[in-house]
Amino acid sequence: MAKLKTIKPLVATLPPLIGRAKGEKARDQHRRQTQPWRAWYNTPRWERLRRLAFERDVYTRQRSGEICSGTRNDPNTPVANHKIPHHGDPVLFWDINNIETVTKRIHDALIQAEERRAANT
Repeated sequence: MAKLKTIKPLVATLPPLIGRAKGEKARDQHRRQTQPWRAWYNTPRWERLRRLAFERDVYTRQRSGEICSGTRNDPNTPVANHKIPHHGDPVLFWDINNIETVTKRIHDALIQAEERRAANT
């Protein structure tokens, strides 16, 4: 008896024609292309500003007094959050008085949900 051979697919997977590709990496790429101010987060100036905010706040979450002591992707890592979303406004972005220290857990869940609700109203 002869062995069966696998037939190669005749059609390749195509990227989506409407909307954008799925996944976090694709989402980040889309945001970088449509929101050029996102590059500000990768500057030495931003690193200095966020560190100044953390030191001013003594690495303490301003809304609750919780100490932000994590590193990297730990839920308790300090995050510099813009109290008033800047949406590319350089005055709001670079204003240290518009920055508060929060934990990654709070920023990625509660604050992002608040911002999404505000955008949908």
